[in-house]
Amino acid sequence: MTDLSVEVVQTSSLGDRSYLAHDGQVAVVIDPQRDIDRILALAGQLAVRITHVAETHLHNDYVSGGLALAQLTGATYLVAADDHVGFERRPVTDGDEIAMSARMRLRVVATPGHTFHHVSYILDGSDGPVGVFTGGSLLFGTTGRTDLLGKQHAHTLAGYQHASARRLADLLPDGAQVWPTHGFGSFCSATQSDAPESTIGRERTANPALRLETDDFVQQTLAGLDAYPAYYAHMGARNAAGADLIDLTPVAVADPAELAQRITDGEWVVDLRSRKAFAHRHLTGTLSFGLDGPMSTWLGWMAPWGAPITLLGDSERQVADAQRELARIGIDRPAAAATGSPEQWADGDETRLAELTTATFADLAAARAGSPPHRLPGVDVLLDVRMTNEWRTDHIDGAVHIPLPDLPHRLNEVPAGTVWVHCGSGYRAAAATSLLQRAGRQVVHIDDAYPAAADAGLLIVPGN
Repeated sequence: MTDLSVEVVQTSSLGDRSYLAHDGQVAVVIDPQRDIDRILALAGQLAVRITHVAETHLHNDYVSGGLALAQLTGATYLVAADDHVGFERRPVTDGDEIAMSARMRLRVVATPGHTFHHVSYILDGSDGPVGVFTGGSLLFGTTGRTDLLGKQHAHTLAGYQHASARRLADLLPDGAQVWPTHGFGSFCSATQSDAPESTIGRERTANPALRLETDDFVQQTLAGLDAYPAYYAHMGARNAAGADLIDLTPVAVADPAELAQRITDGEWVVDLRSRKAFAHRHLTGTLSFGLDGPMSTWLGWMAPWGAPITLLGDSERQVADAQRELARIGIDRPAAAATGSPEQWADGDETRLAELTTATFADLAAARAGSPPHRLPGVDVLLDVRMTNEWRTDHIDGAVHIPLPDLPHRLNEVPAGTVWVHCGSGYRAAAATSLLQRAGRQVVHIDDAYPAAADAGLLIVPGN
C-alpha cells in the first residue's frame, strides 16, 4: 500500500508514455511530451502543484515539453549533469536524492545504455520504493535501442544497457513497478511489448537483459535493430537547445487554387482521412497518411525535413489533431490546411479527383494464377514496403522489397508495369500506393493483413 499515485499520460501515436507522480498535493512529471496542456489539465483535475519536472535522457523520438513545463509552472527541472544543454536546469547525478515532500522523493540512478548519460528515477514513498521511471533503460520485456547515437556506439551502449538493467533489478524489490517512457510502439525500443504494466519481478522472468549473459544480450540486441525514423536526427539537438512553448493555433486555410498549385509544385499535400476514404475518392496528387494510424512517424520519416506540408482533413478537429502530432516531432507549423471533402478541394472539377484500386491477398493469388477479378488489372510487380526485419522473417515469393521510408527516393527502382503494393496491415501500403500514383504509376493497394497471404495460398519464403 502506498500513499503516492502515478498517472500515465499516453502518446500512443509515438509509442511513448509520460508520467505524473503525486502525493495528493505536489507532483513530479517525468519525460513530458511537447504538448504540455495535457499535463497541466491533469494536474488541475487532481488539484496538485507541479514542483519538479524530470528527464531521463535527451530524447531522440520527440521534442520534449520539459523545459516549457518547468518554466511555466516554476518547477525545478532535473536533467543529467553530463548532458550538455543550452538552458538552466538542476543537474543530477547518480546517487542524488530529491525530496518533493515529506512523503515523496526521487533517487537518481545512472543507467547508461540508451544514451551515455541516461538516468532513471526511483520513486520512494513513506514505506520505501514504489517503482522506477526507466525512460529508455529497462522496458517491458526489452530495453531501449542502443544505436541512436551512431552505429559506432551501439555495441558499447548495449553492454552498458545490460549492466544498467541488472543494477535496477538489484536495487529494487520484485514488487516495484516499472514505468518506462518507450516500448509501446516507439522506434526507441529494441523490440515491442503488449504488456500494459510490469514489475521488477516480472522483468526478472521476461526480460532478456535480466535473463541473458552480457555477450548473448549484446548480440541479440544488435541483431534485432532495424532502421529508425530520419527525423530522429533532429530531436536530440532540439532537446539539448531547449524547446519553447508549442504553438497549436490554426494554420492558414488553402483554397482549391492554392491546393492545386502546391500539388503542381510537388509539395507534400497530405490526406488525413482513412485509407478507405482516400481509396474511394481523393484529390489527385495527394498522399495518404491517415490519422487513424501512426501518421506522424511515417510522414515525419519520409517528407524532406523542413519541406512545406499541407494537411487535408474532413474536419477542423482532424487537422488540429494532426497538427498536434506533428508538433511533437518538431514539425511545428504546417504550411496550410483545408477541411471538407475532395469535391470541395477540387472546386467541383471531377478531372482533379482520383480513386485508388484496392484488393485482398486472395485477389492477388487469383491474379497471379491468371484469373484476376474483373475489376482488377494483372500483376506486373508485387512491392513489399515492410521494414527490413519483417522482410527477413519471411515474404511472398517473387516480391520486390523497398521499405516504405526509402520509397520517395527509390521510386525509379520500382520495375515497370502495374504495381500491387502490400505491407503488414494496409496502412503503409496506402502511403506507398499514393506516392506511386502521384508519380504516374498504375497501382493496386492490397488493403489486407499479411497473414492472409499464406491463407490465400501464396508461397511464403524465408528472408535473405
